[in-house]
Amino acid sequence: MTPAKATRSPVVFTNKAECRDCYRCLRHCPVKAIRMDNGQASVDPERCIACGTCIRECPQGAKQFRNDTEQAISLLSGSNRVAVSIAPSFASFYSGWEQRRLPSALRRLGFAHVAETAIGAYHVAEESLRRRYPKLDSICTACPAVVDYIEKYVPEMVPNLLPVASPMLAHAAIIREKLGPETRVVFIGPCIAKKNEADNSEGMQKVDCALTFSELEEWLMREGIQLDRLEDSSFDDEPGGEARLFPLPGGLTRTAKMGSDSLAADIIAVSGIAEIRKLLEGLGRSTNHLFIEPLFCAQGCVNGPGAPKDRNLFDSRHQLLSYAGAFPGKPVTAPASPVLIASRYRSVPLEALQQEFSEEEIQKVLGATGKNAKADELNCGACGYDSCREKAIAVLRGLAETEMCIPYMRRLAEQRTDRIIETSPNGIVMLDNRLNVINMNPAFKKMFLCSEAVLGRHISYLVDPEPFEKVVTGRQSLVEETVKHQRYNLVAHQIIYQLESEKQLVGIFVNITSSRQSMEELAKLRHSTIQQAREMLEHQVKMAQELARYLGESTARGETIIENLVKLTESDDSSESTGRITEWDIFTSK
Repeated sequence: MTPAKATRSPVVFTNKAECRDCYRCLRHCPVKAIRMDNGQASVDPERCIACGTCIRECPQGAKQFRNDTEQAISLLSGSNRVAVSIAPSFASFYSGWEQRRLPSALRRLGFAHVAETAIGAYHVAEESLRRRYPKLDSICTACPAVVDYIEKYVPEMVPNLLPVASPMLAHAAIIREKLGPETRVVFIGPCIAKKNEADNSEGMQKVDCALTFSELEEWLMREGIQLDRLEDSSFDDEPGGEARLFPLPGGLTRTAKMGSDSLAADIIAVSGIAEIRKLLEGLGRSTNHLFIEPLFCAQGCVNGPGAPKDRNLFDSRHQLLSYAGAFPGKPVTAPASPVLIASRYRSVPLEALQQEFSEEEIQKVLGATGKNAKADELNCGACGYDSCREKAIAVLRGLAETEMCIPYMRRLAEQRTDRIIETSPNGIVMLDNRLNVINMNPAFKKMFLCSEAVLGRHISYLVDPEPFEKVVTGRQSLVEETVKHQRYNLVAHQIIYQLESEKQLVGIFVNITSSRQSMEELAKLRHSTIQQAREMLEHQVKMAQELARYLGESTARGETIIENLVKLTESDDSSESTGRITEWDIFTSK
């Protein structure tokens, strides 16, 4: 299938409100189609192959796929007949009685024709065998995620892709040949990549809308359609041969009757991107020309990302095998037209992957995270990339950020912590569980007049160990007190506690000597002031008493003088006969 320019919104996207900057999607994305910007992980539509891995892996549900239910409802409300093609993996997600009632539920939704995609799968298997390359390794093209991966990321393998459409597109063509070219087709399955494939389909193979099983479940609930209230019914058409096994690894070759020997040297069925990647890397080395059947999801379509969750993978596999065994396909008398099933593929390598960067540019990015030598490249994968060099190139491409390097950010955090401790004005000392000094900051050294020479010595060498002993023995979880260290002319408010996980003790000493001295001086001044005030008061009392005494004496003298003056004025002429009273007599008389 030649991809056309997509006109619809991206199939996979990020709900930014839920994204938590964990890099999990980037770690698991097989093609690194995640672009990091300010800690937000967005999906790059150009790089994305819609495999759904990020949706499956995101713990916050931030990665989501486009819901196309409304488009399907719109198709059903139109004037054209609408057919539904349901993937054969449905049997792995519905129990026995549910399988028999699902066709009724689909008809209740409004579909005029209900059939299994396995009808197209049967003819795809036959056509793949017929078109097998005689001189090349042949890669089957039933899985759209695998095809998209090869076209974008392994373009040199595009010539190995068999020119055969997927079962979904082949079935759409068969439906239109039977019901008319104006018929609308809706596909339902467990695969998110089918949405991309449907967006790019055209002509007789056009799929108007692709839904997942989870979307179907929501749709049925929305319409109030319950399987336990419906009657049993069958599909409008049945697949041929063993096409119902198509969702499992080896299902195509089994359907094509290429032999029952799963260990045939020239037939390989692989599932999961890890196996597919390793296989593609090794192609061309074997003398046998391989017939390769790849499925992107591990264990095949029964593990598709668009299927209902919380299901046991192997129970689903067993359920599908039971259904295929109970309902063997019908004999096919006439093969479908090869024209309906044919397709073409071309390489569409991403321009970003073709961009080259100089070694100097790469080393500059590596150096920005402290990787100045090969030994510094840990290749831990914490950022989501397999190697530090790969991440540096992603930074140059604008896909990654320098701060994504977890070891580098941890070192920065540790350096900041160390810097805070080193520059703290408070003395900080760390002891082991034997109370030996293992670390101390400059402020502590200054307070207790010591150097690195005391490292390894018991804390009693510097201070009273009793507070530390209370903590290490468990008598107290924390000791907080103010202590005067006479040896160092130091008064410290000290806090001592234990780091249980590290089995270490921490002592923090706040120097309050100056404030204590200020308090003592203030107390002395207060005492002196009170003493002086008391003495002044006593002096004032004495002065008052003395003044009162002198005032009393003066008053008494004044009274005597006045009496004498009165006597003087009352004296008559007889005073001459008795003699003159002098002024001295008045002032000195008592």
